[in-house]
Amino acid sequence: MESFSRREFLIGTSAVLLAANDTLTAIGGHLQNPEPIIDIHQHTNYAGRSNEQLLAHQRKMGISKTILLPAGTPSFGLSTHKGATNGLQAKCGVNSVCYDFAKQYPKEFSFGANEVPDLPDAVKEIEKYLKLGAPVIGELKFGVACDSAEMQKIYQLAQAYDVPVLMHWQFEMFNYNFENFHKMLEKYPKVNFIGHAQTWWANIDKNHIDQKVLYPNTKVTPGGITDRLLRDYPNMYGDLSAGSGLLSMTRDEDQSRQFLARHQDKLLYGSDCDDSEGQGEKCQGSKTIAEIRKLAPDKKVERKLLYDNAKRLFKL
Repeated sequence: MESFSRREFLIGTSAVLLAANDTLTAIGGHLQNPEPIIDIHQHTNYAGRSNEQLLAHQRKMGISKTILLPAGTPSFGLSTHKGATNGLQAKCGVNSVCYDFAKQYPKEFSFGANEVPDLPDAVKEIEKYLKLGAPVIGELKFGVACDSAEMQKIYQLAQAYDVPVLMHWQFEMFNYNFENFHKMLEKYPKVNFIGHAQTWWANIDKNHIDQKVLYPNTKVTPGGITDRLLRDYPNMYGDLSAGSGLLSMTRDEDQSRQFLARHQDKLLYGSDCDDSEGQGEKCQGSKTIAEIRKLAPDKKVERKLLYDNAKRLFKL
């Protein structure tokens, strides 16, 4: 056996530590979160944010896999409010932009498929990216009825490719007729739908009557439309992203603990955050992670919400 001097021992130890540190370093040189998180809801060029800022933001939040949700083709019909809501109302990148970015960082990012539903080639455009490997259609954020013929063509495509559909519900703005959506869940039982945005989260409360109120801050009485859809339909899921998702937890934390426990297999973490820092008061995405960790009844449920449910649903 060779003998080592103290200096040689310290040098060798340092080399081992450096090598161990390298094994923790993920793509691009950031330290991987020891507890992986899947973010099911992000966007390129969100409110003008650069790709470099997006990449840094997700890494700072400790996200191991991000799904980029594209906008549809810019158009000027009723479904985009004559162009006012192009780019998902936030200047977001289209299919090709999300696809290219995800291909640049394939271990960290995936891409969705989307299109304005009443354009003639909507199904063809969505199918193009499903064939390229998109694990989701969405987010569908357009001024059409959620039970319209155009939307049902998309649901049929989702059924054929066995991918979920992410819906943005906002009263009198996007995906009208929320109160009738249970009929779509019944008509397309093999399609997994993911609810998101103001009207979806406002309706966790049984006493939410005025649908024009998009961000209610009152106490929650269980049994609202959203609560019932998650309870009664195996193919209904919830996306905890955006200010509306965060508010659904902070407005009544006692009820939120019960809600997360009750629907622990149906809820998914998403950020939908346009911040550029990935931390601090302005970063709604990191605040949502903190709130989930605060309110989840135990570690097992926390991991379901931040990782396991998305991994299973999106087959990641």
